[in-house]
Formats: sequence, C-alpha cells, structure tokens
Amino acid sequence: MGLRVKDHDWVVVGATPQDLLDQGFVSVGRDFPVFLHPKTHEEYALARTERNTAPGYHGFAVHASPGVTLEEDLARRDLTINSIAVHVDSTRARAEFDAEPLALAAHWHASSALVDPYGGRQDISNKVLRHVTPAFRDDPVRILRLARFAARFTEFHVAPETQTLMREMVQSGEVDHLVAERVWQELARGLMEALPSRMFTVLRDCGALVRLLPEVDCLWGVPQSVEHHPEVDTGAHLMLVLDMAARLNASLPVRFACLTHDLGKGTTPADVLPRHIGHEQRSVRLLKTLCERLRVPVECKELAEVVAREHGNIHRSAALNAAAIVRLLERCDAFRKPARFADILLACECDARGRLGLHDAPYPQAPRLALALQLALSVATNTIATAAQAAGASGPKIGEWIHKARVAAVTAGL
Repeated sequence: MGLRVKDHDWVVVGATPQDLLDQGFVSVGRDFPVFLHPKTHEEYALARTERNTAPGYHGFAVHASPGVTLEEDLARRDLTINSIAVHVDSTRARAEFDAEPLALAAHWHASSALVDPYGGRQDISNKVLRHVTPAFRDDPVRILRLARFAARFTEFHVAPETQTLMREMVQSGEVDHLVAERVWQELARGLMEALPSRMFTVLRDCGALVRLLPEVDCLWGVPQSVEHHPEVDTGAHLMLVLDMAARLNASLPVRFACLTHDLGKGTTPADVLPRHIGHEQRSVRLLKTLCERLRVPVECKELAEVVAREHGNIHRSAALNAAAIVRLLERCDAFRKPARFADILLACECDARGRLGLHDAPYPQAPRLALALQLALSVATNTIATAAQAAGASGPKIGEWIHKARVAAVTAGL
C-alpha cells in the first residue's frame, strides 16, 4: 500500500523451539511459540496452525512443528490483506525494510518476493476487507479488528460474505464471550483511527454493537430538537462528534468522552421527545456501568464523567456571570487539573461542531472559559488564606474568601 513499515512480524518455517534457543533466541511466548532475536529483540514466531476448542479468545489449540507451511500459517490470520508474507532474503536485500515504501513495494512485486496465497493484493487493489477462511469465526475479536481497520482505511468496504459471517458469529453468541480487556483494547485503538465512526457503523451493521455497547447502540433512532441538532438522530450526531474529535487530533480520553457524553438520551421517556431534560445525570449513571463492565482506564472514565455531567452548562456558559463560571470551574476541578479542563473544553467543542452544517462553526465558549480559568488562577491563594486567617477565618471560611477573590478576578477580566 506504500505505507511505511512500523513493525516486523517474523515467521520461522521448518524449525523447532530448540533450533531457535540454540541460536540465542529467548523464549517469551506463554501460549504460542514466540522468541526474541538475540540482537534486534524483534519477535520471531514459529509457523503454526490454530483450532478453536471453546468459545472466546482463549479457546484455541495451537500446533507448531517444522512441518507447518507458511501458507498454513497465513491461513489462520484474519483478513486477506494481513495474509501476505515477504521472503526473508528479499528483506535483507532491501536493508531490512529501510527503503522508501513505494520503492520497496515495487521491488517485492518485481522480484516475486511476496507470498500471497489468499488474494490479499487483489483485495488491496479493490479496497476490500475480506476474511481468509471460515476459521475467522473462531476468534470474535476479529470482528472488532475488522471494524478498526475500516476506521483506518476509510475507502475500504467489507466483503458481503464477510459481513454475513460476522452476523452469524453475533447470532451464535460468540461475541458474548469476549473478555473486557480485549474489547476495550480494540475500541480504544479504533477510536484513535482516522474515521472512528466507521468502526461503529461496521459493528452496528453486523449486530455486534448492541452486544458490546448497548448504551451506545440504542441512541440511533432517538430524535433531538432540530433547532440544536439539524441531523436530528442522536446516533448520527454521535458519529459526527467522534469524527470531529479525530479531525481535531483529540486524545483517547477526549474521544471516549465524545462517545459517551449523550448516553442518557437513550433513556429519555418517549412522551417528552425530542427534548432530553436531565439527560446529563442519566448519562453519568450509564457511563459508570459501561466503564465498570469494560474496565475503562481511570483517566478516560473521569474525563468522560465530567463531560457527560457538564457539557450542557459549558455550552450555555456565555450566559453565565462570573460567580456561576467560577462554580463551573470548581465542579470541573479545573483549578487542580487545568490540563484536563482543556480536554473537557475540546470534547465540548467536538460536541458543538459535530452537528450537520456546523463543522466549521466557532466555539467561543472554549477560549472564554480558558481565559476565566487563567484569571481565577492568577489569584494569590496563599495571600488570601493568610489574610482570611488574620481576620479570624478558618476551614471552609478560608475557601469562601478564595472563591470570592476568584469571582472578583473573573469579573474584572472578562
């Protein structure tokens, strides 16, 4: 594809574990025969086949022997575009992948260095994500991986037969056996791709999203006020927000906060739609359950909670006076964590601009609140505390003095 190589996936054919140990390789594979090269420390795996023995990711029987061919090893991989190998002699001739990507690809093609028994090159040319063999269904993580590839290679589409196979896997309950750590790992990587919405589109199309993230899946079909959301559908809005986060190069915590900021809209009573009164609090409750289930890292969880709870107030902050702004900053813990508050503002900007026709709209709330935080932080809290103590104040009363000083600074500066 002309992309620069980021890592090397070495496969050793016709060897035993002892053969590698005798050459100084270090065994590191607990479940698979994987070794580290004594000098480069890159991973070398013996060619192997796998057979599913039980539901879930760990239900595999692995067979590695000198008799396993490269073609058999490639057959166990997920997608045809990932089932292409290069003969080791050809890589050495090109200084271990150091050549320019397009020149390297041309060399491999011209020298017949590529081993492509399952049509990966043709699928790259046709921009197709296709499973290699029916063994794809043995590992439900592959559904998530394919969805992630769709978010990375945005012009690729899923082969119809692969789409059918994924639906069958979901219907048979394979996805229900996925462990939380693997789900989060793939979701996190997919959120960081070029067009995260495509990952969720693929998962939703095959029915996996409702099994993995029911709180997110139920947002499609939920209407919002056309005055504030020209796209109307909450699920459509969510996808626009995620893609805006990618456009603005947001971090993973920010993108996760974008994904979960409106979960409460999925539980709005039908008789009050398209209004969503109190959805922020419902979003926080649903978010906590989701984070516990998927064991979401604390950094992502905490940022998402603040965004879910306060994004409406931040959107309306232009109408707030200085006292209300300082209270908002306090609730966001902005004085202790100013860098995180910048992430909160970025997530809110993604929410505001992730709407039909508003992609390039300004978001003045962010610079205004950032300025308010700087004004409030300019208050010499130690000096204020000393003065408060001299006046006989203690405990919470000192906090009140500091709060009033911050309000005064914001009033004077905005």
